[in-house]
Amino acid sequence: MITVAVPDQQVADALGDLGDDVRLVLWNPKETDAPDDERDRIGLVCLPHLHGGRHIYGRIGTCPNVKVIQIPSAGYEHVAAIVPDGVVLANARGVHDTRVAEMTLALALASRRRLPQYLDAQRRGVWEQDPWTPPLADSRALVVGYGSIGEAIGARLRACEVHVEGVARSARVAPDGTTVHAVADLATVLPGFDVVVIVTPHDESTDRLVDAGFLAAMPDGALLINVGRGKVVDTDALLAELIAGRLHAALDVTDPEPLPQGHPLWSAPNCLITPHVAGFEVLTNRRYTDLVRRQVVALREGAEAPNAVMVGSAPR
Repeated sequence: MITVAVPDQQVADALGDLGDDVRLVLWNPKETDAPDDERDRIGLVCLPHLHGGRHIYGRIGTCPNVKVIQIPSAGYEHVAAIVPDGVVLANARGVHDTRVAEMTLALALASRRRLPQYLDAQRRGVWEQDPWTPPLADSRALVVGYGSIGEAIGARLRACEVHVEGVARSARVAPDGTTVHAVADLATVLPGFDVVVIVTPHDESTDRLVDAGFLAAMPDGALLINVGRGKVVDTDALLAELIAGRLHAALDVTDPEPLPQGHPLWSAPNCLITPHVAGFEVLTNRRYTDLVRRQVVALREGAEAPNAVMVGSAPR
């Protein structure tokens, strides 16, 4: 019998009947210890959003037969060091592609066509025309971190007649035909793009990747969009470019985060900020429930967990 722990009844209802050999139990490790009568049975734990925390993974570590932890995010660097020994961590790669891509397109259009400026004029009751805002069409966009989310972003930008190229660790041609440059070549590639989208995870290799040199290589008037991780961008370097009026920015993630009241990014010119909402897919959505169903099939068949990204090593 496969026992699957889900955080609430809504997720259980969305999953429905998973087979005669599967039991669903309600357990949210953010809130309580594992139920005493289920601790030895649970094999798959599905975590809710904003699930990080050593105490949460410590509670999972008390369940001796947990084989897989399914997290709701694509990024996992924030929990990699606390996954219990021997437990497979599976991320939600593919679940959030559409939502992140939609937000990226919204941020690109809002920033290029100066929607915040018009909303401010509306609040002031002023007819303030700026008819020469640059279109998104015919611009050139560089997506830094060209994986599955990058491909989804590229598809939506191309629908707006944008030329799209990507950046990854090594140069290649992506499955969708996109030219992908090596990250080592960024300095020579950046001057050719009007829009730069950051969608990379944060690790040692991407920490402050978008630094003063990176930003200086972007052409005057270019737009930086960050829907990846806040710490990939050097905030002070970006502020300097925004205050100088040379670049524009649209940020769904920031460093620090949450952005504190009074931080200069809030009032920086040509800067649009959303509060890290691009990728929060509800766990009752079919994209997530389909992934959990595939996890159950893999457990049933003794196969590798879909979206497995690592095996934990933290002491139980």
